[in-house]
Amino acid sequence: MAKDLLLEIGLEEMPAHVVTNSMQQLEQKVSEFLATEKLTFSSIKSFSTPRRLAVLVSEVAEKQADTEEEVKGPAKKIALDSEGNWSKAAEGFVRGQGLTTDAITFRELKGVEYVYVTKYAKGKPAIEVLTGLKNVITSLTFPVTMHWNKYDFEYIRPIHWIVALLGEEIVPFSILDVETGNTTRGHRFLGDDALLENAQEYEEKLNEQFVVADPLKRKAMIVNQINEIATKNDWQVTLDEDLLEEVNNLVEYPTAFVGNFEDRFLSVPEEVLVTSMKEHQRYFDVRNSAGLLLPHFISARNGNAVKLDNVVKGNEKVLTARLEDAEFFYKEDQKLTIDVCVEKLKQVTFHEKIGSIYEKMQRVAEIAKIVGETVGLSNEQLEDLARAAEIYKFDLVTNMVGEFPELQGVMGEKYALLQGEKPSVAQAIREHYLPISSEGNLPTSEIGAVLAIADKLDSLLSFFAVGMIPSGSNDPYALRRQTYGIVRIIENKHWAFPLVELQEKINEAISQDEQRYGLKLNSGQTEVVNFVKARLKQFLLTKNLRHDVIDAVINAEQTNLTAIFSSAKILRQHLNDPDFKPTMEALTRVINLAKKAEVEDANVKPELFDNEAEKTLFDAVTDLENRFARQTMAENYDALTALRPLIENYFDQTMVMVDDEKVRRNRLSQLNKIAKMALAVASLDALITKK
Repeated sequence: MAKDLLLEIGLEEMPAHVVTNSMQQLEQKVSEFLATEKLTFSSIKSFSTPRRLAVLVSEVAEKQADTEEEVKGPAKKIALDSEGNWSKAAEGFVRGQGLTTDAITFRELKGVEYVYVTKYAKGKPAIEVLTGLKNVITSLTFPVTMHWNKYDFEYIRPIHWIVALLGEEIVPFSILDVETGNTTRGHRFLGDDALLENAQEYEEKLNEQFVVADPLKRKAMIVNQINEIATKNDWQVTLDEDLLEEVNNLVEYPTAFVGNFEDRFLSVPEEVLVTSMKEHQRYFDVRNSAGLLLPHFISARNGNAVKLDNVVKGNEKVLTARLEDAEFFYKEDQKLTIDVCVEKLKQVTFHEKIGSIYEKMQRVAEIAKIVGETVGLSNEQLEDLARAAEIYKFDLVTNMVGEFPELQGVMGEKYALLQGEKPSVAQAIREHYLPISSEGNLPTSEIGAVLAIADKLDSLLSFFAVGMIPSGSNDPYALRRQTYGIVRIIENKHWAFPLVELQEKINEAISQDEQRYGLKLNSGQTEVVNFVKARLKQFLLTKNLRHDVIDAVINAEQTNLTAIFSSAKILRQHLNDPDFKPTMEALTRVINLAKKAEVEDANVKPELFDNEAEKTLFDAVTDLENRFARQTMAENYDALTALRPLIENYFDQTMVMVDDEKVRRNRLSQLNKIAKMALAVASLDALITKK
């Protein structure tokens, strides 16, 4: 008869950010364990609170299924000696299977007879198999761990109790000095221990002890309570999903409450107030119907409504202290000038091998100018960009950013506007950090986008120049994320971005004055290009492109990122065209033959042609060469497609690899011109063509 299985790990309070992932990991590993041990079940549900991780598995089989397995042994001629007796090989084989030679049968396989035995294994009772859950518990991994008492064993937090029930029966095992039982623990302050008579009682018994073990139900309680408060007061409360998840993982029995702060703090920039409430105190901010911030906050306590006023007063006191600090810092920072802050950055180290933040800003100013000119900014935009690059890190030495590092850039914009900088300059100061995550918001202004690219590109080139290249999972300076950000910005703005050409210009400009810029950027060009292309490949994988298409555009003889984006888009559009397969086959044949050229000869001599097909193709290729660099990628793809019948006719009438060296070289040079243009679109020979 199938029974339900409950496994609960009771712990000291875990950090909120690990709770959900750990719950999901436990569910996955228990599911895999049961599958490996051939114990069937109907469903599995996971639970979590700050103090527990648990799974409830429904209808676990009472024992493993009996198994029958055919095992192949040595060939018959090896298993029997010349007198027909069993050889040592045969005896060793059956002994290894726990059987005797009486179990041997022979079966023919591909004309050869082999020894076979049938192994029967009786399934073990589930209660016996499930003692292996100990290994499941100890196999969980966490971003940080600790050990306690005299034990070497490490875990996210000390284990205080373990519940392991199969129906009404305890599954016996222990971890360190904690033995499994059927007693769970309620809320730390409001509840008591709860004896479970069977696995199905789990949620009900914990509810009685002020623990809502189902995280979805707990989150729904928080949302409903906050919405009730907001509706009652005609407030607007945006429930930030990350904050809601964190608050949910901080409580076992939530009760939402409202706190207040003085109106005078509303003179401090809104971002400071919201950061103080959200990042430091885990509060939700409150707004009126017009979206204006109000002097209230909402959060959830871990408990019921008893003496809730005391909880509110305590939270108000803590927040008031933080806001008083913020108010003081804001006033003090306004006494500083941008020039004074920039001067201080000369003493702030960016990295000991690279130099100060001031030197980084000098390099970024030069890089931004080169990038800005390349992408076509106007003279006015270039002037604003130069000013932004001259000062864009100044807020790092302000009091506010020292207290609230999350506000770097944000406070730079605020203080720049207060000191009379143009709005476009101030906006670029804020936007240069974007995107702050792999899929975060991108800069909206062109000046901010160029400054963001320049800042990230400087970090990439600088760390590569001093040999600090990410390897494996090691990327302490987030160069992968920053490079991915460059890729996303370029794709979003549709800017031409010839990476190798830009890098050469930047290296030349920076290397002219090592004293000013702090280092030379004259190494690692190939490594940088490959690193950027790896991030580009990662980005293209999010666009539902075929892997061969991605490989083809990444391996193209093309370093303009926007051209690579265009190539990927165009190939995807034409994959199902009726002429796609013959076109790719014709161009691939050209590319493969062009690789055989001993030396590259750009000059094609028409006087060496011996048929009309050569001349016709030559004229068409010459015409395409003259306009190839000016055309869009789509126009170039269409032009190469139009060459297909000429190429096919050429191959029908022309033998390329002839004995005459001059003619052979001339024909390979002709094909090489086509191959270069084709490879500028994509490495077409990497495409998989289907009928």
